[in-house]
Amino acid sequence: MSAFFDDSPSNLAEFTVSELSGSIKRTIETAFDHIRLRGEISGYRGPHSSGHAYFSLKDDKSRIDAVIWKGTFGRLKFRPEEGMEVIATGKVTTFPGSSKYQIVIESLEPAGVGALMALLEERRRKLAAEGLFDEAAKKPLPYLPMVVGVVTSPTGAVIRDILHRIADRFPVHVVVWPVKVQGEGSGDEVARAIEGFNALPEDGEIARPDVLIVARGGGSLEDLWSFNDESVVRAAAASRIPLISAVGHETDWTLIDHAADVRAPTPTGAAEMALPVKAELEAQIASLSARLQGAMSRQMQNRGQALRSLVRALPSLDQLLALPRRRFDEAAAGLGRGLEMTALTKRRTLEKVALRLRPDMLSARISQQRQTLAEKLARIERIVERNLLAARGRVERADVALRAFPERLSGDTGRKRERLVSLSGRVETAIGTVIRHHRQTLAAQERMLQSLSYDNVLKRGYAVIRDGQDRVVTRAEAAMTLEAVQIQFADGRVVATVGGSAPEPALPAAPAPSALKKRNPRPEKGSSGQGSLF
Repeated sequence: MSAFFDDSPSNLAEFTVSELSGSIKRTIETAFDHIRLRGEISGYRGPHSSGHAYFSLKDDKSRIDAVIWKGTFGRLKFRPEEGMEVIATGKVTTFPGSSKYQIVIESLEPAGVGALMALLEERRRKLAAEGLFDEAAKKPLPYLPMVVGVVTSPTGAVIRDILHRIADRFPVHVVVWPVKVQGEGSGDEVARAIEGFNALPEDGEIARPDVLIVARGGGSLEDLWSFNDESVVRAAAASRIPLISAVGHETDWTLIDHAADVRAPTPTGAAEMALPVKAELEAQIASLSARLQGAMSRQMQNRGQALRSLVRALPSLDQLLALPRRRFDEAAAGLGRGLEMTALTKRRTLEKVALRLRPDMLSARISQQRQTLAEKLARIERIVERNLLAARGRVERADVALRAFPERLSGDTGRKRERLVSLSGRVETAIGTVIRHHRQTLAAQERMLQSLSYDNVLKRGYAVIRDGQDRVVTRAEAAMTLEAVQIQFADGRVVATVGGSAPEPALPAAPAPSALKKRNPRPEKGSSGQGSLF
């Protein structure tokens, strides 16, 4: 026992758990700062809700945890998949919280072309099992599309070949959706372009295509890998617009070729599939028109001859009704026997059911229902009691509030009365102000009316001539056609008889020079030289 409780000192250094974990972390990160690791992906379930991806890399003997941070995951050229053999580049680090080590992946690539082919075949089997490659789901191409949509690079030779071929065969409207056809993010751009064409409204500002062409020139398996992307294949399979795949040369195959409605060997071949030759159509229409005229003429002759033959061979009404009558009689004869057999079958069924009904079963069912009813009645009594207690509490609270109501009402009445007195004074002031304003406006309008009225003109010596119907006469020649007129002065009207013409007025004698001088005297000194209007 004394040896067990020995407190003799030791020469070993003491570490805390955190110090030991930190030392191990620094040692591992220094020794394995940048490595390339080959293994098979295991336990991959897609990105976490945080955007990071957690899985394992394994071989036939060992396993190591792996993580891809959110920022790195978005830059990967290849997405991890369960069972995929890859080469991961990154650094090894530890997680002190659970004494584990893991590799933080910075880049990821398939382990050779064989791995790409295996991945491609696995993805093809997966998508085929979902029905994305079914021939029954493929749509026929329109015979003569008015708008052709093209998804390709706007700077390559592919778009020039397609446009040139369409212009030679049948010039129509072409809408190009420019995308990257190689490199990071190209697959997502192609998928969004297909979905964008399908989302266009039929009567929108941009014409909705009748057929789509997804095109790219030839290249290696890595160059064409964007068109093996799962999002591109799903977008092509879900397209409501017929889609032609023209990726690579005739020997190049991608997964979009299986999902597309039609696969073209080359981009030029896709343009030929999408549109017929205009000259051939015109010649075919002329030939069909001539054949149609001849066929219509022959058809009319044949129909006329057949009609005449049918009229001669038409049977009588009794012959037509003989067979239906016989069938009706046979059915009517068998109806009674059928009713008897049906009644016998129903009786036997009823007897079998009656045999299974016993009094003890009915008694047990009644007892069960009585017990259920008693439980429900007990629950109802408890609920009614609780409701009565709650109602009694609400009544008591309402009684307290009702007793305090007169005091609140008296206070509110006093405040309302004071506000009413204040508003009454303000209303009287406002009404007086409005009345004064209206009086001033009315006086100004009366002055304007007096200044514009012709009564003031009559007071200056003028008169208004009216005919018998009280209409104003403004011309002398119009007055000569009347027998009598009314003359309105400032103080009343008189009636006058019209006849003859007025004598010529005498011209005033020319004033003497001296008189002219007197009428225009020179202004006196000190005056402004301005004449008087009066």
